[in-house]
Formats: sequence, C-alpha cells, structure tokens
Amino acid sequence: MALSKELLGKVLVTNIDGVITSGIIVETEAYKGVIDKASHAYNERRTKRTEIMYGDGGSAYVYLCYGIHHLFNVVTNKKNIPHAILIRALEPLEGIDEMIKRRGKEKLDYTLTKGPGSLSQALGIHTSHSGHSLASDKIWIEDRGIKIPSTKIKATKRIGVDYAGKDALLPYRFILKDSKWVSK
Repeated sequence: MALSKELLGKVLVTNIDGVITSGIIVETEAYKGVIDKASHAYNERRTKRTEIMYGDGGSAYVYLCYGIHHLFNVVTNKKNIPHAILIRALEPLEGIDEMIKRRGKEKLDYTLTKGPGSLSQALGIHTSHSGHSLASDKIWIEDRGIKIPSTKIKATKRIGVDYAGKDALLPYRFILKDSKWVSK
C-alpha cells in the first residue's frame, strides 16, 4: 500500500505520436494479487490479459473495462507476484489542448482526467500499451519533487468492485484530500 501513496504527486507522462501529455497523480487504487478478490489475478488466475501482472514491476497493465474504457495500471511487484496499482485520476499539466481534443471536449473542466477511463483517453493510453516498460519513451512516471504530506492523503474503500465482498471494503484507494480532480 505504501507505493500507492507514494505515487500521489508523481507525474504520469505520455508521448503519443510526438505529443507530450502529463498530469499529477491525485488518486490511486491498489490490487493485492492472488489474495485480493478484486484483483484480476485473484486465486492465481492467469489469462492472456493478466499475464503482464505476473511480470516484473515497472510496466503498464492496461485493460479494457466494459468494452470501452482503457484503464492504466502500474505493475508493482517482483516476477510472479501480481500486484498492480490503478491510476484513477490526474491533475492535468502538459498537453491540455490535446487532452481536450482526445476527450471530445470543448474546454478544460474537472472531468478531463477524473476517473481511470477519462485519464487514459486524455493521455492517449490504450490496451496496446499493456506490457510497455514505464522506462520507455511512450509512457513513464516522473518524480518532479512534488511532496504530499501524509495529512493530505485519505484512504478509502475502492470503487466499482462490490463483487469482491469484504475485499471491496479494504482501504486501498488513496486520494489527495483537497484535489478537485479526484473521482467521486
């Protein structure tokens, strides 16, 4: 869970077709592999889609949700320990005009990168990026020195995983308390 908190304040950057877009991570959600009923790898489930979660940490796991939303996760553990962190919301920084265009919006508002599907669309992230190293020239995470004090971080239950029973109630979602970019 520590890494989920540490990602708050880091900057997710994409370089898609030569266009740089980025945002400050303001919301994360952790998934604890084979013991977490909300995880795609629960009970050692291995499929073509989830195999990337079983790789070494530091790569992207992007999957399609409801057949329309591309959701970006960071694979976070050692080989064969399928932990991942879903990036749920960003505060836009660079390439905002391109993000607005990708999202089909007319102007900047708080929904631009609020929610995992919206942020992936805004940053141009698709399932084709699953498996990419986060040290690549397409998608990466930067530390720009933004320090988030622990008093500004709130842990809550995860969103949209009610099927996981008691695991849905685990406080594995971390938000920047005062951010207007956090999903509801």
